[in-house]
Amino acid sequence: MNTAVAFDAREADATPRKTRERIADDKAMLRAAAEMARDLAAHKPLIYWSDLLASVVIGYAALVVAVTTASLGIGLAAGLVSALALYRAVSFIHEISHMKPGAVPGFRLGWNLLVGIPLAVPSFMYEDVHVHHHARMKYGTVEDPEYLPLALMKPWSLPVFVLLAALAPIGLLIRYGVLTPLSLVIPPLRKAVIERYSGLVINPAYRRRMPTGRFRAEWLAMEAGASIWSIAVIAMVVTGIIPLKMFLIVLAIVSLLTVMNQIRTLVAHLWENEGETMTVTAQYLDSVNVPPPALLPALWAPVGLRYHALHHLLPSVPYHNLGQAHRRITASLEPDSPYHKASYPGLPGLVGQLARSTMVKR
Repeated sequence: MNTAVAFDAREADATPRKTRERIADDKAMLRAAAEMARDLAAHKPLIYWSDLLASVVIGYAALVVAVTTASLGIGLAAGLVSALALYRAVSFIHEISHMKPGAVPGFRLGWNLLVGIPLAVPSFMYEDVHVHHHARMKYGTVEDPEYLPLALMKPWSLPVFVLLAALAPIGLLIRYGVLTPLSLVIPPLRKAVIERYSGLVINPAYRRRMPTGRFRAEWLAMEAGASIWSIAVIAMVVTGIIPLKMFLIVLAIVSLLTVMNQIRTLVAHLWENEGETMTVTAQYLDSVNVPPPALLPALWAPVGLRYHALHHLLPSVPYHNLGQAHRRITASLEPDSPYHKASYPGLPGLVGQLARSTMVKR
């Protein structure tokens, strides 16, 4: 999952560096992954619902504490707990984008009512978008909405990339509370809203099309709900029903959530491809796993996102089975298998590697 901020810091003077597009597919690894996909593809509704509801209850309860307490220390602690719990809740949008209808009955609707609409990220913003990131011929190309060669950009691009994520909550509020109603009476604006502001993407060249059929009706319903909610929030802040201080605290907590996700996005891939098509193995090696024994990734890469490289091999496997799949594949493959090369120990090393890469003169 990526934030709804398009970012472009590519430099015209960058010369090509060694890429992974010519790496041949490793048949043993792909065969082992295929076996896991058959064995571990079933979604468990009890896990999905209990995890989501626990995250929502903790997240909103801590949010209430953060905006009502008179203690700075308690407020900061509650704000952090709220951001982490709601970040986990929001991350289920990634599961929804891969979930077949009926796999977890009612989950998509429940998630939108509890999380998507209140936080202005209805699931249509990721559905029918994220799928292009997994397309064999689109990954890492200009047609991939979730890829930029970040490792090949300038050093200043990374802090700007994160800073833009901090502003995402304001941008989403404007998108649904202002641009959506205006676009209903201004056709050119509607076209721009659909194409450029209706997806959680980082590739500024990506343009979205309005879907057709049933999904179009669902999109419009979700968009209407998020718009009504956003207009109500803006109106309540302007009229003083919601105190400005309370609103700013909520905004800061949601901003922390989006920054955490953007930092996770920085280390989800190595970002070294310059637009060439890549084999599945090359895509895997351009992606990142942060498996146990590291514990912190469970917080900054929740709901299976710590196994991002494995997810690119097994996009149909639900998050609660990725750990088991990783252990099985690790045990079944030889030590020199490419599979082991996508595992990293933690966040600091990955961020440092990416930062050093941007400092290389090209």
